[in-house]
Amino acid sequence: MNLLLRLARYGNPYRLWFAGAVIAMLVYAAAHTGRAYLFKPIFDDVLPGRTGLAWVVTAVIGLSVFKGLAEYFSVYLMTGVGERLVRDLRSQLFGHILSQSAGFFARRTTGALMSRITNDINRIQHAVAQTVGDLLRESATLIGLAGLLLYHDTGLALVCLTGAPVVVYPLVRLGQRVRRTTRRGQQELEHLSHISAEAFAGHRIVKAFAGEHYEQRRFDQASERLYRMNMKVTSSVSALPPLMEWLGAFAIVGVLWYGSREIASGALTEGEFTLFVGAMLLMYAPIKRLSRVNANIQQALAASERVFELLDTRSEAADKPGARKLPPLERSIAFRDVSFAYGDAPDGNVLDRVSFEVEAGQVVAVVGLSGAGKTTLVNLVPRFYEVSGGSIAIDDVDIRDVTLASLRAQIGIVTQDTVLFDDTIGNNIAYASPAASREAIEAAARAAHAHEFIETLPAGYDTLIGDRGQRLSGGQRQRVAIARALLRNSPILILDEATSSLDAESELLVQDALAKLMLNRTAFVIAHRLSTVRRADRIVVLDHGLVREIGRHEELLAAPDSLYAKLYALQLFDRSGEDGGAAAPDGVAAPTPGADRVAP
Repeated sequence: MNLLLRLARYGNPYRLWFAGAVIAMLVYAAAHTGRAYLFKPIFDDVLPGRTGLAWVVTAVIGLSVFKGLAEYFSVYLMTGVGERLVRDLRSQLFGHILSQSAGFFARRTTGALMSRITNDINRIQHAVAQTVGDLLRESATLIGLAGLLLYHDTGLALVCLTGAPVVVYPLVRLGQRVRRTTRRGQQELEHLSHISAEAFAGHRIVKAFAGEHYEQRRFDQASERLYRMNMKVTSSVSALPPLMEWLGAFAIVGVLWYGSREIASGALTEGEFTLFVGAMLLMYAPIKRLSRVNANIQQALAASERVFELLDTRSEAADKPGARKLPPLERSIAFRDVSFAYGDAPDGNVLDRVSFEVEAGQVVAVVGLSGAGKTTLVNLVPRFYEVSGGSIAIDDVDIRDVTLASLRAQIGIVTQDTVLFDDTIGNNIAYASPAASREAIEAAARAAHAHEFIETLPAGYDTLIGDRGQRLSGGQRQRVAIARALLRNSPILILDEATSSLDAESELLVQDALAKLMLNRTAFVIAHRLSTVRRADRIVVLDHGLVREIGRHEELLAAPDSLYAKLYALQLFDRSGEDGGAAAPDGVAAPTPGADRVAP
């Protein structure tokens, strides 16, 4: 009941449409009942004595017209209510999912989330747009026909309706089974969606490692489980019509037995008896439809449970009550005893009491072994995750006390895994600033060294680049991402391995674009290129979530037992192997071959 009431609240804005649908349903039920009533005068007056033919013909045509129009408007208006309700629910669900923290997405698969928005919502849509309409329309029809029967002969009507209570118990039990099985079926469909999305997104790896048969087997197994769940639902739903058929057969037998006695005694005319039989036959179609209504509603309730479970999820990163807008960065960004642990992490804190301060306009490089917590550290600045302890302050204002929109408006991000959308290049650049002019977009592209290759494309800035920008090379995608960040013109910049895995030519272009991007901005840089690290104003060395060293490149190299010096020498050794054996810098011992490779 709570789920039904909660769904009904989404229909409040469309009360007038619903009221119109209900009026049309009542007219439909009245016309349907009126047609049943005509059996009496037809068999009592028209056929024996050919009297009253004109008004009966007029009534038949008039009631048919009213019934048809009422059915059309009831279906149209009720479907309109359902479509609008589901549109609002789907939109709210989509926005709610997007507003969640990065931790939320880490705990759920894309296929699972897509299944909630599509499959579960479609179940609700069918129930609201069609099933609820059938429930109201056919119930009104049955009430009208039952009233007609009771009005003419209460005894005969009770004989007709005696078996109705017998159906209630199996109807309820089957409905409960349908709801449980539907929920499991939706979970299997969610898993199937996840397998499909994963295989399609990783199609290159699937092909490279000849994994087609493995993925096909996973899909077939999930499809088989979904098939079994759906067949269980079908088994329950299909049991209802035969039940109603048996009930109808017993009712007909009872009417024939009782009616024949009443006609023989003169208490019932042939026309009245025909009215009863005709009304019963007209009741069969609504009863058969209603037998499926409960099952459909239970399926919708199972889907509603899953949707509302997601809507009731609260984001770890959300605006506090009374959160204020963050003023533009002027002085510094301070990490004060910052600790962080993932909710399901078995190894404790990923970051432990991290403290340092970055002055406005400085470039800070964050280096360390793989798994040291570098990416986690920079992800805390835009509040993709919330700190577990300590605080991050911008100009002495805790970022948890300001609105997420105002905080993230001051941050531009370029990552190694460049995210572009299946849209035009111009729209991908303008994603950072939708109101930007074409001139501003081109200026950003020129600064990012992207304009040159964009001009060579068939449609220039209007060229579609495919899913995740797959029609562009890695270097081209990075330059488009940098142009997007340039157009945003944010005072704070996060570069996470932005030049990783690029060829030499692309790296030179991207490095120059990044240099322009970082100009007069406060930048956090995670990079594996020596040149970027050397130019940084400060270098923060992380080791297992702890800050081991902070300083400039030369200071850290000269420090005794410097972890940074070891990391630097290790990478230089890797590069020297590529360049023909260049020596390590003075004062830095070359590592032994086979040491763990790192990515400062």
